[in-house]
Amino acid sequence: MGIRVINDHRQGYASVGSLDIDLARDALAQARSNARWAAPDEFIGLVDLATADALPAAELDVYDPAVLSVPTADKVEMAFKLEQDTLARDHQRIRGIETAAYGDVVGSSVIVSTEGIRVASRRSAASASVVAMAGEGVETRTGYGFTVGRSPLALDLSEAADDAAERTLRLLGAKQGPSATLPIVFDPLVSASLIGLIAAACNGEALIKGRSMFVNRLGEAVAAGGVTLIEDPTDARFFSAGARDGEGVVTRRTELISEGVFAAALNNAYTGRRSGAGTTGSAARGGYGSAPGVGARALRVVPGNRSQEEIIAGIDQGLYVQSLNGLHSGASTVSGDFSVGADGLMIRDGHLAEPVREMTIASTLQKMLLGISEIGADEIWLPGSAVGVTLLIDSMSVSGS
Repeated sequence: MGIRVINDHRQGYASVGSLDIDLARDALAQARSNARWAAPDEFIGLVDLATADALPAAELDVYDPAVLSVPTADKVEMAFKLEQDTLARDHQRIRGIETAAYGDVVGSSVIVSTEGIRVASRRSAASASVVAMAGEGVETRTGYGFTVGRSPLALDLSEAADDAAERTLRLLGAKQGPSATLPIVFDPLVSASLIGLIAAACNGEALIKGRSMFVNRLGEAVAAGGVTLIEDPTDARFFSAGARDGEGVVTRRTELISEGVFAAALNNAYTGRRSGAGTTGSAARGGYGSAPGVGARALRVVPGNRSQEEIIAGIDQGLYVQSLNGLHSGASTVSGDFSVGADGLMIRDGHLAEPVREMTIASTLQKMLLGISEIGADEIWLPGSAVGVTLLIDSMSVSGS
């Protein structure tokens, strides 16, 4: 458990990896002591019950008991089966499996406070993933496949094997392509990471600290008019969905970017008070050992009407990006600078063509948002905080040979 004490606008925090009552008392004493030495902040305070329950809490069915009832041996066997199924997709060219894994989680939490908050939640998720290898030596290529559900009974191992094999084999023979300025199509697994970057710039804590490219841009156009980015933890399709945030506040649907306009920031109680915007039910914890920060957990760009194939069919020459390298070191949500490595396939005359590797794509996140000209209809629900979808950006610099 974690214990947060606020006294005279000073905050102290302590945690203990046990529910033993004596250890809990020790943690409480430590939290009180820590509060005495903390700097005062007029905006620090607990959430009152009226604020926590300002909206009706969503009724979410996000727990499947099968995640605990399926025997461990059966779960282990799923990883072995996924390995064999992936190899069987092409015995001649798939020479090995880098990893084949099964994992599941049951997350349970209880939040209580002296303000009267008493809430509990439980959710489950299970996933299996595989990384296939093809080619030899420096020409080795890898591809990723996965399946996710609320329990192991909901997993589709065949789909994961198919995806890993396809993603690996279509990169065989990849060479570095020529430098150019091209339209870029981002694979849904890649766009999910990009969406996470944009949401980080909408974080109320980052905005208060001046560490966001969206500082002082509320109400301004920051993306193409067809872009609407939503944070909605009440959508049970997200594996991180939840009716309450890390402070016990009811979660809700928030449009961060609405038809291209920066419409709202994510806030917990503290940043909501400091900014004057109020909480959006976006308090996030890294676990019981940390005080609440601010974070997104259920991000979705409103999809378009065309499939990935239809989007690609309208491109004479471009680049399809299947994977990115160095995203977190090469992209800044403060300045917006974006320069990362990419592997994928060239697009020629509306079709995927030769594979390419070790390309560098560069622009700024601001230009990329304004340059989104197509959003696919192909949503992919991932284990993380964002839904993947095909994105077409009209122009980026591509550096190769």
